[in-house]
Amino acid sequence: MQNQKEELDIKELYGKNCILPKQEFISKYNINGLTTSEAQDSIHKLGLNQISQAKPKKWYHYFFQSFFSTFNRILLGIILVLFYTDVFLPEKPSYANIIVILVLVTASTFLEFFEEYRSNKAAEKLKELVATTCLVIRDGKEIKIPIKEITLGDIVLLSAGSMIPADLRIIESKDLYVGQSTLTGESDAVKKVDTSELKLEEINSITDLDTICFMGTNVISGSAKAIVIKIADNTYLGKIAHTLNSGKPQTAFQKGVQNVSKLLIKFMLVMIPIVFILTAWKHETLTAFTFAVAIAIGITPLLLPVILSSSLSKGAVRMSKKKTIVKSLDSIQSFGAMNILCTDKTGTLTEDKIVLEKYLDINGNEDMRVLKHAFLNSYFQTGLKGNIDEAVINRANEQNLNEVISKYKKIDEIPFDFSRRRLSVIVSDENNKKQMITKGAVEEILNICSSVDENGSVSPITKEIKEHIKKISTSLNKEGLRVVAVCQKNDINNVETFDVSTEKNMILIGFIGFLDPPKESAKVAIHRLNDSGIRVIVLTGDNSEVTRCICEKVDINSKRIVLGSDIDKLSDQAVIRILKRTNIFAKLSPIQKARIIRLLKEDGNIVGYMGDGINDSPSLTNSDVGISVDTAVDISKESADIILLEKDLNVLLDGVRER
Repeated sequence: MQNQKEELDIKELYGKNCILPKQEFISKYNINGLTTSEAQDSIHKLGLNQISQAKPKKWYHYFFQSFFSTFNRILLGIILVLFYTDVFLPEKPSYANIIVILVLVTASTFLEFFEEYRSNKAAEKLKELVATTCLVIRDGKEIKIPIKEITLGDIVLLSAGSMIPADLRIIESKDLYVGQSTLTGESDAVKKVDTSELKLEEINSITDLDTICFMGTNVISGSAKAIVIKIADNTYLGKIAHTLNSGKPQTAFQKGVQNVSKLLIKFMLVMIPIVFILTAWKHETLTAFTFAVAIAIGITPLLLPVILSSSLSKGAVRMSKKKTIVKSLDSIQSFGAMNILCTDKTGTLTEDKIVLEKYLDINGNEDMRVLKHAFLNSYFQTGLKGNIDEAVINRANEQNLNEVISKYKKIDEIPFDFSRRRLSVIVSDENNKKQMITKGAVEEILNICSSVDENGSVSPITKEIKEHIKKISTSLNKEGLRVVAVCQKNDINNVETFDVSTEKNMILIGFIGFLDPPKESAKVAIHRLNDSGIRVIVLTGDNSEVTRCICEKVDINSKRIVLGSDIDKLSDQAVIRILKRTNIFAKLSPIQKARIIRLLKEDGNIVGYMGDGINDSPSLTNSDVGISVDTAVDISKESADIILLEKDLNVLLDGVRER
């Protein structure tokens, strides 16, 4: 990776676009974006925004992959030997043995080829149904289009959660932080700005480019407007794509097949000279050699490739009838041999349909004013509207609060980021009175509040009040509710510029509690998996109390829960010991999830991982069998070996039993 970076001339590729003053850069482009006809002309000239290695594979790729499988290579080697012994050396050539082996190779190849080609085509159709989109300005209007239809000169609008669809130059930004660990390995988000103070000679690597966003990275927080400067193979990701395509590690089944193949080859190489030496003194040299080769061929299981391919293909067909698509035939054995299934909580154990259940004041009493403030925050924020914001808006509409919107207008916002874990919007009412409304994690909100609002009376926050608030939050967590705190600030009429430093001395007004109920089928599925010898381990980024509540309802042992922060303090051996007796791990980062998968495999387990998010890709790749669903993001489906047509553990178990 590093070597490839050094081969690219970053200054030549991006230097001028990076350091060019914003106004000069904007003057080159239409700030209102392309028209539809301009975009179509550009796509016709430059092609779609797809990296070569990410494009769907052609049929011949699957054919040659099947043709040159491990056992087929041995049989092809035997054919070469037979051409010498049965055709070249004898006076009367014999093609019988060669024809038999060619038939076996052909049968094995076509069985594997047809099944893998069919399964991968089905997976590609699923990806097309859930195409990744981005927000652009076309014909002067904001529209969503598939990422592959992005072209040079497009104006792209970014917000928290957005995928960067191409290489972009920022022209407007608001607290924009981008995660680019895919390209640089940096775990921390990187701030991007619209104006750079860099000089050309100061640019040494892509980490120095603070006005450029790169294809394949994602927005952690903030918002921005940017212009597309490079697409497809011309992007930085496109130029280093082959260095990122390291592939999935070999499974236990693949290693087993490879080991058997190596053993056969070694045995043949040893047997041929031994048999030849033992017979050469008694027979002619040609006769002795031919006999030695015949013995070597005789010990080779010629039918094994056909048996493997036909068995795996038959299993894939049966699994497809159980709503399970197999992308890689080799994964079927690992799927059936799996003894540990690692899965997230949301959407697998739960319905993935968050509902706002409670809106409470600081004493735990229902308060419509708390819902109103949360509604204003969720409605006016322009970042990625997640399940929480949608649940707030839906509940407010049920309570007929939507008419409140007409009484306020948005002034500014301070976008969400993962370090602050909160989001603020600034609005003004009909009297032009400004108000900041902030919602976020309870701990983070408490840190910025100096007062509490109790029945309309504002008083200083005390240590006792904080402890009482934390108890209410914990009790709601134990009921399975995810808790978000809401606060406000009123004395900001004279403030013109709003940033993170404005989020202080705020007034806490209450909480909102969200419920993502467990699936009715999850409890039965867990028991069925356990009865089938598959242990379920929950790996989630959610907090421990909510996770414990859900896991107890589906009968997963929740006596012991280990947090991601605890794992970081332990050696690999210590974590392996914990894994033997712990089924729930909470508040995990993607890196911590991937580490757990790796350690489970090193301890001799066949590990499956079920995930559907961008951050699940490392774990899907590192597991013995990666399992995703048809509604997952593209990168998850690309990394997975098996795709379920329903996000249900029962569907997975049916697939395991049909393998």
